[in-house]
Amino acid sequence: MERFSELLDDLYFTNSNLAKEIILTNYLRKTPDPDRGWALAAIAGTLSFDLFKRNLIKTLMMERMDPYLFDMSRDYVGEMSETVALAWPQSPEPVRLNRLPDLHEVIEEFKSRNKAGIREYLITLLDNMTPAQRWALLKLGTRGLRIGMSARSVKLTLAKMKGVDIDVIESIWHGLTPPYTELFAWLEGKAELPDMSDVVTFSPVMLAHPIDEEKDLTVIKPETHIAEWKWDGIRVQISSNGKETKIFSRKGEDISRSFPDLVQAVDFDGVIDGELIVKPDGEVGSFNDLQKRLNKKKPDKNLMSRLPAHVIAYDIIEWEGETLRALPLSQRRKKLIRALEPHSESRFEVSKTLDFSSTENLRALREKAARTGGLIEGLMIKSLSSTYVSGRPKHAWYKWKRDPFLLDAVLMYARRGTGKRSSFYSDYTFGLWAKDGAILPVGKAYFGFTDEELKLIDNWIRSHKLARFGPVQEVKKELVFEVAFDSVQESKRHKSGYALRFPRINRIRWDKPAAEADQLESLAKLVGN
Repeated sequence: MERFSELLDDLYFTNSNLAKEIILTNYLRKTPDPDRGWALAAIAGTLSFDLFKRNLIKTLMMERMDPYLFDMSRDYVGEMSETVALAWPQSPEPVRLNRLPDLHEVIEEFKSRNKAGIREYLITLLDNMTPAQRWALLKLGTRGLRIGMSARSVKLTLAKMKGVDIDVIESIWHGLTPPYTELFAWLEGKAELPDMSDVVTFSPVMLAHPIDEEKDLTVIKPETHIAEWKWDGIRVQISSNGKETKIFSRKGEDISRSFPDLVQAVDFDGVIDGELIVKPDGEVGSFNDLQKRLNKKKPDKNLMSRLPAHVIAYDIIEWEGETLRALPLSQRRKKLIRALEPHSESRFEVSKTLDFSSTENLRALREKAARTGGLIEGLMIKSLSSTYVSGRPKHAWYKWKRDPFLLDAVLMYARRGTGKRSSFYSDYTFGLWAKDGAILPVGKAYFGFTDEELKLIDNWIRSHKLARFGPVQEVKKELVFEVAFDSVQESKRHKSGYALRFPRINRIRWDKPAAEADQLESLAKLVGN
């Protein structure tokens, strides 16, 4: 556990990506199994369990420290794990350990204990640790690790260690589980590359670049590119070997349990890339409809009947044992149409291409997308010669999203941020006017403004305070934000009944009176109410 703590400390305080890779490489080469595998999983975000709950950490602190003082400390520090790591009061009669257990020993011990045992063991460890070690333990235990290293950076580090392309790591990554002993045996030349032939795994998806209207539109021609609708669903990969089927999100998360109706409809051997939507009454539903099914581990028959899952297929990556990535899109699309033709009456349909002959046609299609009430986000434009490459290759696929919706909303509450923003009120809750004259919340935003604007907003909040609710500060309803958002959905969590999707601060309307901010009726129109 001590070496794991030192690793996290080094990674957290290192800015250079290359330096982070070197630090992680050295750790992985010098650390034995299974510790290095569990550390890799923690950093890459592939741990599938919590060692303990965040609420337990808070409860333990409340028993040892004045709750008001703890709340003030957490508000100042900006993050609970760091606050506890620094302020943990040692037990009156602590249990002394001869040595700090290794990482794998900590994990195994927590997993073997009941609720009371977990509490006891956590106290013992915290009593015997330094602040840095406590922070590492708390972050590990709640899967809240953020040290500036993405899963792709981890995979790139492994690829460099072996001297192979990252695609080799990607091809086996999602078929492996922590602590990755098979992976390290191969990396060190002690075993062959793990065999994934009978395992249904995720294959990293190809992504698009936002279009540069001045540069990119000039090279897009109907002879060389196709255009498709960019539906407002979620990107998925349907992977099946004819025996087992899995549905993966664009990041590789297995979401099959949420869509058993779709899994049951798959009767092919291949990998399809597409957009997952639902079709209430046979028509494409809104993202709000889809969200009612997301994260449902056991959706009931009534829900699946009302909101059946469908896939609009964009691409085909594999089919009946043949890898199709190296083929140009023009050929892959023909294979996709032929492959899904027998399934045209099921849950799959091939994405339709849109006719265009000029840039003006494309602009008109984009404007048409904006009139669908959020069902369509914009256009996807793809080069017919593009091969299927994981990541975001240049000059291959473009996304041309419709302009965001804009509303003038009133700032209601503010909360201090975390990390370098912990000294500023940077998280904002805003609302719109209801018919009875109340302002009701519709969303939160914490980006879209410059550092200089953050300071100005922070100063305004401090001079316009009303009531305080723990770390949340209520303010006078006088400051107007122009909020940009992609769509709106009905929400039971918000008193207003609505929530914005991907809201961000587009402009600070210092000049606009709060009384002139928008009404809730504006959102009702967007969702068809």
